[in-house]
Amino acid sequence: MRGRFRGVRWRTTAAATLAVAIFLAVAALAFAFAQRQQLEASITEAAQQQASDIATQVARDGAGADLAAGAGDQSLVQIVDASGNVLASSPSVEGEPPVIDARPDPGSTSTIRSTALPIGEGEDFVVVARGVSGPDGPVVVLVAQSLELVGQSTAVVVTLLLIGYPVVLLGVALASYWLAGRALAPVEAIRTRVAQVQGTSELDARVPVPDGDDEIARLAVTMNAMLERLQAGSERQRRFVGDASHELRSPLATIRAAHEIAALHPESRDFTATSRDVLAELDRLDHLVADLLLLARADEHGLTVRSADVDLDDLLNQEAGRLAKLGTLTVTVAAPPVRIQGDPVQLARALRNLADNAARHAASHVDLSLQIRGNNVELAVQDDGPGIPEADRERVFERFVRLDESRTRASGGTGLGLAIAREITAAHSGSLSVQAGARGARFVLMLPYEATATATPFDE
Repeated sequence: MRGRFRGVRWRTTAAATLAVAIFLAVAALAFAFAQRQQLEASITEAAQQQASDIATQVARDGAGADLAAGAGDQSLVQIVDASGNVLASSPSVEGEPPVIDARPDPGSTSTIRSTALPIGEGEDFVVVARGVSGPDGPVVVLVAQSLELVGQSTAVVVTLLLIGYPVVLLGVALASYWLAGRALAPVEAIRTRVAQVQGTSELDARVPVPDGDDEIARLAVTMNAMLERLQAGSERQRRFVGDASHELRSPLATIRAAHEIAALHPESRDFTATSRDVLAELDRLDHLVADLLLLARADEHGLTVRSADVDLDDLLNQEAGRLAKLGTLTVTVAAPPVRIQGDPVQLARALRNLADNAARHAASHVDLSLQIRGNNVELAVQDDGPGIPEADRERVFERFVRLDESRTRASGGTGLGLAIAREITAAHSGSLSVQAGARGARFVLMLPYEATATATPFDE
């Protein structure tokens, strides 16, 4: 149950309710304060207006003005001369001394708050003192108004706010909980669907995509894309394991068959030929295992390459010489001096894989070339074979892919050479692609290049 209350829905509800609670508290305090200030300002203005009216009357008729209008328990009026004698007062303060000592000059007004008045029960009063010059000389008109109404009105407002505050918060909490549940319902549907995926056999499942283009809809689309990638990766892995098993079984079966025949018919078996065949299959097995281990390392954490000076023209000339020794092909080379930073062993392996692939498919000629193109160096291997259809120009870099299934495994290779060449190229921050040549296929390997004094640009 504790975990349930830690869910997104509960946290969203709590956060929304807390935010509203803080906002309402601040708003309520501000409203109560503003309302109190407004009431005080209204009462003060009324007292000032009353003082102004009485001052006008005193200036015209003298201190004998009728002050009965100012009588009451909540207000009072006094007229005080310059010596502090009360010349007239409202009935509620008859015989009382001046309520304050302020003596503004004629035409001036001062306003103070006081609680020490002879009327009321100790509540606050606002007292306005206005100086006036009348027939009897300069006098001061004092008008006091009680602020008890302000306190009562503020108390009523605060009471109403205290009653409504928890009611509003409860409504906000319930609405937030319901809205969060509605908003998270598609997420729960996605979670439930993903939880039903058991093993790689159910990777074809897809999560429901809600209507709209909000974050949850994009999450569902992303989840489906991830499941598609997982499905494709799982299928590639199954194909890879199946192909690898088949490739490994083939040389092992050849070795086993050679030994069984030699054991059953020792008198008719040429042990020198048998040994040669077995060693050839062991070499093939060794190369295959090495290729598989390299690809496995690349899949796990990428290829590790060391940085050293690599003369690409030397690598190209070495491969041209090796192919020429086969005696079945003519090889041309166009390789100006070009030096880059990279792993010489890995780059030589990538170039050999490309050259071997070209030699297997060439009719009679292989062309090797090297060019500098801006910040890249282009290494191209072209044969005059049948070429590669455009639809298959990416598939040839997949593992164990042979476009011509009629080729034997001895003549067609394992189908890992081009995949390894692309992994090595990617580890060097380069790219490897295949293009259509004038005749046959043209593999283009692009590597980052920084110009040095020994590099000579070359363009066709």
